[in-house]
Amino acid sequence: MRQDNVVKSPLRLDKVKKWFDPSGVVNLCFIIVMVCSTVLTWREVAVLRDAYIANQRNALDNVSNVLDRQLQVGVDRLLFFRNGMQGALQTPLAFEVLHKVQGQFEHQRALPAWQIALDNRRTLPLYGVSDYFVGQTRLLSRDNDLLHNELTAALELGYLLRLASTAVMRPRQSWYVSRAGFYISTHPIEQQDHIVRDYYQLLTRAWFLQQRERDNPQRGVRWFTDQAHKPADSDAVVTASVPLDYQDNWYGVLAMSFSISSLRQILIEARQSETDGEYQLYDSKWSLLASTMVTSEDRTQAFTPAERRQLNQAIAQEMAGWMRMGTRFVSWEKLRHFDGVMLRVHTLREGLHGDFGNISVALALLWVLFTCMVLIAWGVIRRMVNNMYRLQHTLKWQAWYDPLTRLPNRGALFERAKALSAECHLQQLPFSVIQIDLDHFKRINDKYGHQAGDLVLSHAARLIGNSIREPDIAGRVGGEEFCVLLPGRTLVEAAQVAERIRARIGGKEILVLKNQTIRISGSLGVSSAQETGSYDFQHLQSVADSRLYRAKRAGRNQICAQDEEEPESSI
Repeated sequence: MRQDNVVKSPLRLDKVKKWFDPSGVVNLCFIIVMVCSTVLTWREVAVLRDAYIANQRNALDNVSNVLDRQLQVGVDRLLFFRNGMQGALQTPLAFEVLHKVQGQFEHQRALPAWQIALDNRRTLPLYGVSDYFVGQTRLLSRDNDLLHNELTAALELGYLLRLASTAVMRPRQSWYVSRAGFYISTHPIEQQDHIVRDYYQLLTRAWFLQQRERDNPQRGVRWFTDQAHKPADSDAVVTASVPLDYQDNWYGVLAMSFSISSLRQILIEARQSETDGEYQLYDSKWSLLASTMVTSEDRTQAFTPAERRQLNQAIAQEMAGWMRMGTRFVSWEKLRHFDGVMLRVHTLREGLHGDFGNISVALALLWVLFTCMVLIAWGVIRRMVNNMYRLQHTLKWQAWYDPLTRLPNRGALFERAKALSAECHLQQLPFSVIQIDLDHFKRINDKYGHQAGDLVLSHAARLIGNSIREPDIAGRVGGEEFCVLLPGRTLVEAAQVAERIRARIGGKEILVLKNQTIRISGSLGVSSAQETGSYDFQHLQSVADSRLYRAKRAGRNQICAQDEEEPESSI
């Protein structure tokens, strides 16, 4: 286990060095720059998105407030009429003409259809049906003590409706429909025989039937879109109605209808200078009532059933909000005085042509330009750094390695030897050194030339390198001298390695000229820290060198792993 630590420690150092590779550092820096620029750009996009959403909501809020105020005028007027009639039921005016109306009613109440008119320039006429017609349904009844007061109150209402006909955003038509068999309308009837028909139609309208106490327990204003009963000119209307109650009795219904075209005109005027975005008004049944688009061809593509369900779910949970639907941005707001919702639909094309779209496009282009510049700079700098790193690596290699044998030179070997010996000393591992010298190398240079000598040195270096294991280190320390560091090897193991090196050097035939091969040999000296307990490399190298020369004196092509024994002196 301790020997493995010696083997793996250089590998760990190499892994650490890879993290500080200049190319890796440059890549990491540019990645950080790209991430930071993207995050900052995304933050600006988020701020711009929030500003866009706020702008859309504000625009919708302005238009919906204008429409809401106009509808509030109609609702307030309707409630004012109801309060006036309730006051007239309690305290009718003591005018002779009103008492005359009561007499006319008693005289005509049995007729199939009747009409009571005073001065049509001041008030509206009353239209009614017979007692027989009233008795045919439980919905109608003339059995109340305040019937005459209701008649005079209706005439007073007719006077107020005449005055209201000149107000801003006047209703398309106003009614009071009584359960006592008569009604008043702002549209006069041209023929007497239309009274029964019209009264029956008014009784069957949703805005009348759904004002019964079980359908409207709060007795408040309710809105209805009745597409089945359009006026003669076919302009659709929405109707607001409120029940007339007094002393726990339901007398009838007050109603006002507003044309869809007038609501649309309000939306168009409320937009002011806006040219993008479509405003849509929907009722509670999700029927489109009005839009700011001029023609159906200009209108934004209608919502699909799935989109309608999604919008309905969102609108049911919040009074106002927004939602993205494909390339459309839809914001909504419920109206306070109308049972419906206002939508603003903004398309992607409209958004790109607006201020926020221009800013978004400019921001995207700036980010793309910055990214391209960063990538170009990254490529240039990375190439420069790689070239400098390769140059530095080359210089470092030339400074630490022998260019001929590609083994560590003397300085590099001594540095590695000091580190390995210190580590083995710290871990109490064996550490051995082999000193190698090629025999008769000078003869080779003299006989075959220096090129042949260089060839012999490179072959010998390769043979030495192939004879040692991975953690062992071989280096060239002189002309034909080599040194091998054996961390974790005992003297006996080092001698075995030395013998393997000697055998491979001696068994190799080297081609030095075209037709000339030679064999070389080497003398080797071995030393180990186990002998004296000293891990000093210079000492071990000196011991191995002295044994190498002893091997040469003994005949060369052999190894020497121990000193000569001193002869015993005679006494």
